[in-house]
Amino acid sequence: MAKELKFVMLLDCYGDLLTDHQRSIMEMYYCEDLSLAEIGQPLEITRQAVRSIIKRTEEILLNYEEKLGFAARLGKMRECFGRIESAAEHITDEDIKNEITNDIKKVRELL
Repeated sequence: MAKELKFVMLLDCYGDLLTDHQRSIMEMYYCEDLSLAEIGQPLEITRQAVRSIIKRTEEILLNYEEKLGFAARLGKMRECFGRIESAAEHITDEDIKNEITNDIKKVRELL
């Protein structure tokens, strides 16, 4: 998995455990694809300070994942539901097929 995608997933899982400042900087960097300078300017901090916050926060997120493993489990669940959805396409009974497809959509919304 690409490093950027990994940290986006980790932010999705553990972002609420970060400070508002950490989460905001990580979202600007990984989700909005802003440069260090673009992040630092409105916050009135140097690009080196932004980089330092990003590196420390990456370590925090990796530590959460190492201990809790929610992002890995979430990824595996999404894969399983994808396989179930693919298999449901081959069901000939439309009522059952629709029921399974609707249930999968509900579960994905919860993920």
